[in-house]
Amino acid sequence: MTPFDLAQSYIGTTEGPGPADNPIIMEMYASVGHDWVEHDSVAWCAAFVGHCCERAGIRSTRKLTARSYLDWGVPVEVAEAQQGDIGVIPRGNSNWQGHVFFIDRIEGAWVWGLGGNQDDAVNVKRYPVSKLLGVRRAGNVAPAVTLSVEAVQQRLKDLGYHEVGQIDGKIGPRTRAAILAFRHDNDLALVPIIDVALTEALEDAAPREIAPERASGAPAESRIVKASNAQIGLGVIGAAGSIGSQIAPALVEAEQARDMAGRVFTLIGLEEWLSVSLPWIGAAVFIGVVVYALRAKAARIDDHRTGKTP
Repeated sequence: MTPFDLAQSYIGTTEGPGPADNPIIMEMYASVGHDWVEHDSVAWCAAFVGHCCERAGIRSTRKLTARSYLDWGVPVEVAEAQQGDIGVIPRGNSNWQGHVFFIDRIEGAWVWGLGGNQDDAVNVKRYPVSKLLGVRRAGNVAPAVTLSVEAVQQRLKDLGYHEVGQIDGKIGPRTRAAILAFRHDNDLALVPIIDVALTEALEDAAPREIAPERASGAPAESRIVKASNAQIGLGVIGAAGSIGSQIAPALVEAEQARDMAGRVFTLIGLEEWLSVSLPWIGAAVFIGVVVYALRAKAARIDDHRTGKTP
């Protein structure tokens, strides 16, 4: 769909009644990078035009000033204006104020504009052609680039927001939590959505800061650390017990039974070998458990200090 087609789909949209705000208009502000706007009473004609352009895949000026569109795209002579071109007219008493809309048609001395914030609504309204400050067409405008969910997830993880979880292209609870955490750290509106404000902030953001107490601390009540400590304790006890144990009595009993296996063990000297080596084999197994537990504990503490885990 073209920006003009999208604009037509909003005809009839009005500001919220009384102090209430229309969430559709609030989304328009956010889509062009101005989610800081709190009420739909803020002039939104440029937000409306920009929103329609962005949704159509065309980069807008991403500004809330109507006259910013006088430098957008390529200029078009009024006599050559077409439906869907953008028109700008003055408004108010200041030279920076204005009104922007999509041109629906030009008939004689009148230009019919499809715009937002026209009597607090989206509609088609006529203005004198003589008031046109300029007509612009997309022409050489770069396409609007919106990061995919996977790209946002990866960027969040690269910046240290590991609560994003798996990079799966789905906006689930963990991705929403990471987006909200990033927005909080960068003074953005606390809404778990991907918009222009978020993607632009992600491009320029510095890695997440780790609090000093976290960088040098250890996770409290961690099940992994507790389990590792238990394994280390049991491993040490097991290793000590293996070294101090005596395997020979069992082999002596086998010798007393005088069976064939016992004679063979005695004949080839396996009894002495087993009695010497088995305790050390057992100790090696327990030592391996201790080493594994130590590594697991160290990895968990490192994840905590680098912010990878809560």
